[in-house]
Amino acid sequence: MMMSTMVIYKSFIDQKDMPESEFTKDYLPIWEKLDRFGNSMWTRGFFIVAYIAVYVVFAPNFFWFLLLPIHFLMGPIQGAIVNWCGHKYGYRNFDSIDQSKNTGPWGFFLMGELFQNNHHHDKTDANFARKWFEFDITYIIMRLFNRVGIIKMN
Repeated sequence: MMMSTMVIYKSFIDQKDMPESEFTKDYLPIWEKLDRFGNSMWTRGFFIVAYIAVYVVFAPNFFWFLLLPIHFLMGPIQGAIVNWCGHKYGYRNFDSIDQSKNTGPWGFFLMGELFQNNHHHDKTDANFARKWFEFDITYIIMRLFNRVGIIKMN
């Protein structure tokens, strides 16, 4: 599933395909330079070298280098955790056929990503929080980036 999602997102970055119109109306953040930067092999290589350099400088012994794969795979692992926990644990604000759930308080620590039931209920809303105690930090950051001109939100 993660590999097919990667292929889909890469086709969006390369502009060979676009998301369905329901996902692009009124809120699609556009950050072409950031997408190109983040999807570059040079950027990936830089971060791999940077992680290794931090370990060379700060690791008290060689065994700490065994943690490097965790750093390299942190993004995909976080995505798997979000998708697994967001359909297994938590509470539901809305009825849906996909059994998605909001997993709090972990939703806060994963920057709103574990408010899966809210997201699946209204896929066109960039703000995943719905209740007073749900807080989507990613949405707040997106609004801030829009305000200072880093991304564009309609």
